[in-house]
Amino acid sequence: MSDRELKPTIDALIEQEGLPHNYAATVELTILPLIEHIVSLSSAKKRTVVVGIHGAQGTGKSTLARFLTTLLCDHWHCPTASFSLDDLYLTRAERRALAEQVHPLFMTRGVPGTHDVELGERVIDQLRTAGPGDQTRIPAFDKSHDDRVPLNEWPVFNGKAEIILVEGWCIGARPEDDKALAAPLNTLEAEEDPSGIWRGYVNQCLKGAYQEFFGKLDSLIMLKAPSMASVLEWRTLQEHKLAEKIDRALNEGASARAAQDLRIMSDQEVTRFIMHYERVTRSCLKQLPGRADALIEVSEDHSLSRPHFRAQP
Repeated sequence: MSDRELKPTIDALIEQEGLPHNYAATVELTILPLIEHIVSLSSAKKRTVVVGIHGAQGTGKSTLARFLTTLLCDHWHCPTASFSLDDLYLTRAERRALAEQVHPLFMTRGVPGTHDVELGERVIDQLRTAGPGDQTRIPAFDKSHDDRVPLNEWPVFNGKAEIILVEGWCIGARPEDDKALAAPLNTLEAEEDPSGIWRGYVNQCLKGAYQEFFGKLDSLIMLKAPSMASVLEWRTLQEHKLAEKIDRALNEGASARAAQDLRIMSDQEVTRFIMHYERVTRSCLKQLPGRADALIEVSEDHSLSRPHFRAQP
């Protein structure tokens, strides 16, 4: 595929995503080798392949998935469907019930146990077996309202997918040894889960339904953050940018009610929020680099390395 053919699509995506113009170099260094890897895998398997994209918060996994999906569809002519693990969150009512029955911390979406992974499996199976005239509804979640989008508003994928991309912060995660759960990892666990019920349930979910879901992956791409401290810094920065966006919207005449839909967390609230993810994120930073089929290092300035591909047996 020539650079001249790809350039208009890449330039349009860069503008849509609000990325710096030099992101085109990242496409060439990082994304095009991943496309070659995925297309080669698809050719070798001679069936629909499922590719997982793992990355802690702020690593750019959603942006990567967007570029891969568009380029594969438009230039490699590979029908590609993609969705996020976030799109599989339980409804607000379901999480409220889980919080009442198991532990209050499950009201906060994010950790294993707060997704409908069986829904994800059904979507993958439908995309794999669809006929030319079939339509598959792809789940969607509205974070501004903290609830799943109504079914009739889910986006639709037409026909059979040759490639399915699933991105998420804990894609490919494995459970910890039960003994590792005994000591709290941070103040959230110490103060709000002193008996370990919440983290024990999260780990139990990782042992069961999530491993079945992750077992559908044919390949795993990891965007590796430099540290847990970077994840906190990036997530805090995201919140600051959201606050700036709301200020601009209000200055341009947006209603205060519309702005309230985009609730801003303080730095202290972000720190507490990230603590929900810390245990599984730290485990993934240790475990996944050796298991990922393609490892991409994310530097402090968010730049991406060339993929390191694991030798296949």
